[in-house]
Amino acid sequence: MKNIRNFFKRHLIAAPIGFGSFLFFIFGTSLTFLPTIALPFVVYFGSIFVIKQYQISTNLKQLGMPRSEYNYIRQQLKSAQVKLKRLNSYYGKVRSVQAFRQLHEMNTLSRRIIGIIKDNPKKFYHVENFFYAHLDSAVELTSKYSILVNQPLKDKEIQIALQNTRETLTHVNEQLEQDLRSALTSDIETLRMEIDFVDISRNKDKQLLEMKGETDHDRNE
Repeated sequence: MKNIRNFFKRHLIAAPIGFGSFLFFIFGTSLTFLPTIALPFVVYFGSIFVIKQYQISTNLKQLGMPRSEYNYIRQQLKSAQVKLKRLNSYYGKVRSVQAFRQLHEMNTLSRRIIGIIKDNPKKFYHVENFFYAHLDSAVELTSKYSILVNQPLKDKEIQIALQNTRETLTHVNEQLEQDLRSALTSDIETLRMEIDFVDISRNKDKQLLEMKGETDHDRNE
């Protein structure tokens, strides 16, 4: 969500800059037609690049993270998105309702985890196993299952292999659920702290009101 907001901010800021440069090149210079049209685009995309770098630098300061570390995590996110795209390609190749449901759950969990890390790269370290192992397992096992289930032979050995693969996919699904919990742990802790703070503040206000009421009562007497 934060990345989307930053994307629109960049374009909203760059658009008037690009348009202003267009007017300048038309009325303030004696350039020929082609440079007059081309240069505003250069200014526009150059502005987007500069603003993006500023946004990244600001974000890194807030996170307390060096750019090299940030770039590494972004690389892992790109790799995960490629794997997720491959996982999605198996929707038309699994034939059972159970396998389709498992695939949908793995896809949903993976997209959610990737989205969380995009918004807060520091949480990458809470879910390293997702990027290094669990997502790979989901893709590879689903690939093997789709191959087995589409074989014309349906002997006992293949049936056993399919059952074992389904059971293993269930285990992988549980791992992905745990990864999502790990990614949300800090958010849950922060929410609990905020709720506790509100409860404490509310109790203090209640006590103050009760004390004030008792004082007013004593004065009336």
